[in-house]
Amino acid sequence: MTTSASSTTTSSTSTTPELAAGAAQFLTPVVIDLEALVVNGKQAHWHVRGSSFIGVHELLDQVVDHAQEFADLAAERVIALGLPLDARVSTVAEKTTLPALSDRFQNWETTVAEVVAQLDAALVTVRDAVAGLDEVDLSSQDVAIEIERGLTKDRWLLQAHIAA
Repeated sequence: MTTSASSTTTSSTSTTPELAAGAAQFLTPVVIDLEALVVNGKQAHWHVRGSSFIGVHELLDQVVDHAQEFADLAAERVIALGLPLDARVSTVAEKTTLPALSDRFQNWETTVAEVVAQLDAALVTVRDAVAGLDEVDLSSQDVAIEIERGLTKDRWLLQAHIAA
């Protein structure tokens, strides 16, 4: 916002409270689900067993790394717009939309299927953000689109292990 003696103008790059709140409304659930994917992905990574162990084990590390990077990207967008974001473990556990993940050792096929289900749930949240942000903030929508592309690729790489 620029102020002079004669006028006040708002630049096209300024953030309004409405824009920030709208972006946070759609990006916060993305952060929540991605943080859940980070924790659950590590759980799956540690407990996978079977003949494809090493490939799945290493791929899960990549999925976790990507989820963390994407969570950071979305969270930093909300913060850059001037709003706080709550992604504490207790909040993530309470608000995630991801399905439950097994808490034991399991065959790699089961592990892959469970993590694909986790990615599918996260993708629903991300795609809701893409759609919702279309009318709110195109820069924030770009963030959601980038996340959607990355999660879709990770899903494909995992799904390829169990596809017929």
